[in-house]
Amino acid sequence: METKSQSAILVPARLASTRFPKKLLYPIKGKSLILRVADRIRQQIPEIPLVFAIDDMALEKEILENGFECIMTDPKHKSGTDRLAEANRKIGAQYVINIQGDEPLVTREQILKLVMMLKEGAQMATLATVFTNRDDFKDPNQVKVVLDNNGKALYFSRAPLPYFRDHNGNPGNDEIIHHLCYKHLGMYAYQAEFLDTFSSLPHGRLEQVEKLEQLRVLENGYSIAVDLTSDPSIGIDTIEDAALYEAML
Repeated sequence: METKSQSAILVPARLASTRFPKKLLYPIKGKSLILRVADRIRQQIPEIPLVFAIDDMALEKEILENGFECIMTDPKHKSGTDRLAEANRKIGAQYVINIQGDEPLVTREQILKLVMMLKEGAQMATLATVFTNRDDFKDPNQVKVVLDNNGKALYFSRAPLPYFRDHNGNPGNDEIIHHLCYKHLGMYAYQAEFLDTFSSLPHGRLEQVEKLEQLRVLENGYSIAVDLTSDPSIGIDTIEDAALYEAML
């Protein structure tokens, strides 16, 4: 499969899920989660080619029968990034936009922000938004990112960080909203060359502990550019998240 587009949106889609088995095929108001994501991306930014990098025949059937494209990748891949790199070697896009298969509220503006960061020279880019309450700040399913003064990621964690020492680790809502820490969104963009570099790096110790593959980049001395978005987002990590999204619909 080839693309003449400079950019391509690749969605790594793995059927197995520890917290929510087969969630990508989970029906939400009569349509699977993976198709809701596909429809959303096509509606928001139809000019950029969309391809799913999959590992299972059931996903292939669901995607192809509904008019979308997919590439079967090695089921032994340990991360979505490895899956993306394999898929893009067949597609040949210069800019790879990675949207997760469980992010059904992605917007055009978010994708264009990612593309712009690459065009401005970032090897890898991602998005974050403000926290709006302490419950999300403390939730390990809500990944946190702290930034340096140039908008580059210093660290990602499932733990609440930084530690607000003057408040015994319990900041008020205003301090969460306006200071220091952001909620990371599962959207990335890569220069194709760096995507290959990333997938060839040894898996990091912090990556394995936190189960956050973007830490592999930081552990190996590379940088990740981060831009902020105010567009609403929801990642479907649990069946409760799916119920929340269904209620929004």
